[in-house]
Amino acid sequence: MEDFSEFVGLSRPTVSKYFNDPNSVRSSTRAIIEAAVKQSGFRPNIFAVNLNRRRTNILGIIVPNSTDPFYMALTRRIEGIAEQAGYLAFVLSSDGKPQLEERAIETFKSMNVAGVIIGPLGVQSHHEKLRKLGDSIPLVYVDSPLDATSAYVGTNNRQSFKLIVDYLTRSGEPPCYFGMALVNNNALERRDAYTEAMTDLNFEPRAIPIEEHANWDFEKYAFDRTTRILKEGGFPTNTVFCANDRIAFGVVAAAYQAGLKVGRGPDCQLRVAGHDDQPLSRYMCPPLTTVAQNYNEIGRLAIELLFHKLGENQDSKTPLPVDSRILLNAEIKLRMSA
Repeated sequence: MEDFSEFVGLSRPTVSKYFNDPNSVRSSTRAIIEAAVKQSGFRPNIFAVNLNRRRTNILGIIVPNSTDPFYMALTRRIEGIAEQAGYLAFVLSSDGKPQLEERAIETFKSMNVAGVIIGPLGVQSHHEKLRKLGDSIPLVYVDSPLDATSAYVGTNNRQSFKLIVDYLTRSGEPPCYFGMALVNNNALERRDAYTEAMTDLNFEPRAIPIEEHANWDFEKYAFDRTTRILKEGGFPTNTVFCANDRIAFGVVAAAYQAGLKVGRGPDCQLRVAGHDDQPLSRYMCPPLTTVAQNYNEIGRLAIELLFHKLGENQDSKTPLPVDSRILLNAEIKLRMSA
């Protein structure tokens, strides 16, 4: 910036003022600086500038799996809103590993970000580091809360599970439950939500035990596990309710290879349902009956809650709860798989 100021023949404060807001300087000054920028190709180092600011325009996003369609859609929504508000959002993935989640936290601290939206690993997270980060900058959790008091936006699992379990028990055999690996707090909450929904309807919960090596590779794990289950005699009932759609993809693929017809017709041997309504769910064969999370609203409310913490949206028309926890109801999507 010093070199560019000397090159353009203006003071550094004037040049800095232009780069913070081009409209804050006179039009004649702006024309001189823009001509010099074009001639020299100079661009300020946003990271260096960011470190010198008390209030920055960089937001951090940490997701547990960057290839998961749900998180891809969620981050795209958050990035779009951040850009419209004049913020730059950076996305880092923990890839399901606590050490990478910790590294992402340290990276964002070193970047002096204004705030962070995070989908935590939960049971594997370094809770103390996340709490310390939350003491220094605003944090909002999405998809899975860190604990019972953290600011959070996500789906009301109890409502969504009650919705689909009720449908499955009314339309056929009560469902057994194919849970997800204990990769975050959602795994525990969804298992408990299934148990509660079945118990309330006076049915015995039947959960498939999760093997220790299960991880974020949901499709492969579900495919291999289902293949073994079918060879050993099959599921406890002919209805399988999966903790998420990606698990359902693996179950349906394994059933197909075993020669079983999945669906709700009289000639079908297995019903399969999921949760989340991933983008591919409506296009698989058969199309998957599932429960839709509203990732657009989760993303919008998460960044609106973060802006609220930053004092950016005091005029927001969306009422935000005092305890900063927002649970959205889900919508059932009835298709041909169950």
